[in-house]
Amino acid sequence: MASPQIKFGTDGWRGVVADDFTFGNVRRVAQATAKYMKSRSNDPLAIVGYDCRFASEDFAQAVSDVFASNGIKTLVFDRPSPTQVASWTVIDRKATGAAVITASHNPYQFNGYKYKTETGSAVPSEVIAELEQTINALDEVAPPDRSVAHGLVSAYDPRQPYYAQVARMVDLDAIKEAGLRIVHECMYGSGYGYIAEMVGGGRSTVTELHNQRNPLFGGINPEPIPPNIDSTISFMKVGGQDLCICTDGDADRVGIIDETGRFINQLQVFALLMLYLFETRGLRGPVVKTVNMTSMVDKLGAEFGERVYEVPVGFKNIAPKMMETNALLGGEESGGFAVRGHIPERDGILIGLLFADMMVKSGKPVSQILAGLEQRVGPHAYARHDIHLVRETYDGDRKRILETLEKNEPQEVAGVPVQRVRSDDGFKFYLGDGSWVLLRASGTEPLIRIYAEAADSDAVEARLRALEDIVGIRQRAGA
Repeated sequence: MASPQIKFGTDGWRGVVADDFTFGNVRRVAQATAKYMKSRSNDPLAIVGYDCRFASEDFAQAVSDVFASNGIKTLVFDRPSPTQVASWTVIDRKATGAAVITASHNPYQFNGYKYKTETGSAVPSEVIAELEQTINALDEVAPPDRSVAHGLVSAYDPRQPYYAQVARMVDLDAIKEAGLRIVHECMYGSGYGYIAEMVGGGRSTVTELHNQRNPLFGGINPEPIPPNIDSTISFMKVGGQDLCICTDGDADRVGIIDETGRFINQLQVFALLMLYLFETRGLRGPVVKTVNMTSMVDKLGAEFGERVYEVPVGFKNIAPKMMETNALLGGEESGGFAVRGHIPERDGILIGLLFADMMVKSGKPVSQILAGLEQRVGPHAYARHDIHLVRETYDGDRKRILETLEKNEPQEVAGVPVQRVRSDDGFKFYLGDGSWVLLRASGTEPLIRIYAEAADSDAVEARLRALEDIVGIRQRAGA
């Protein structure tokens, strides 16, 4: 029987454990990765990391064994660790690449495989195509003899080199002595311990929530947005804390909650980061955003005279543009942000600490910093509807929905004229009043996402509902 086809999404391959994410398929992906690394170096060095999901360390061991059977020296992490720590370790150890066993923010049934290149960044599209072709030409790869790993595979603690790098990006000592009361919502993910070890122990305190290993993630998706973090928002509303940094399953994405318990959405986080880097830190450079990101950064770009580039979703698109343009900042709607001087990849730990630095340098709470942004760029509301479809019929539903927009392109949405359309990553409609609405179909889940940004929440909901009506789908109540 032919081996199943494996397809990478916006950031790696993800599958349901024991369904398509099996040891046999993981070894196929690892074998193709090994072949690619050997094409890049005569003496490759591989990094292997993993998160807190079910059997992640065992899948990581399987990958290490395959690498070793190909004669590749491998450093496998000695504990669950954030994906960006693997990316930084590639840079620090001058490695050929990194494989990370993680499904990021996907539901607990999933696990996945991310590959990072020698730059520490997500794999570009042309390399993904090469890897997929190699993987899908392979039959099942048998487990290698474990004895081949002797002398080639070593356990590695990645923390201290990563901590030293973060200290080059942000003044950790100033945060540690600022007397801040920081909460780190770990979401049962692999970011536990990192913020506490870097800035706890001085006058500032770090309180960790959900820092145990729980492969079921407490029954919620480990994505740092409401309603997944509603209990954390309630915790912050009680008061007595200054900042909550929420990180996802592999800690490369971030969510921010201010001292009042208000969730600062991902678009606001991006604009705040841009303003902080430009105005407070005095840095300059282009900014790269994805199609589902805020127009607030376009207004700030115009004010500061810096170019803003808009690319399709995924750091496989953001990273090349950042490196090409020497961009200062890159970001996507899912809460992933990268800053020049670090790695061209998401880092939820670093971004959370930059927010702490933002407070230290301004002497203001996050709520006041956000109010200053809103005065500067005007009101911007945002929401996203996630519409879950049936896996068995998803391919047909997805095709019908996209063809509806392609063949019957709407001239208006919620009564507002469409000025232009972008269709290289879903369908984005730029409207006459400066608002926008976007529909995208997930490549990793049976999921349609619709996003909108407008002046207020009522206008946002009107645009979301209007586009749902156009394509004949509707978000379930309470979803």
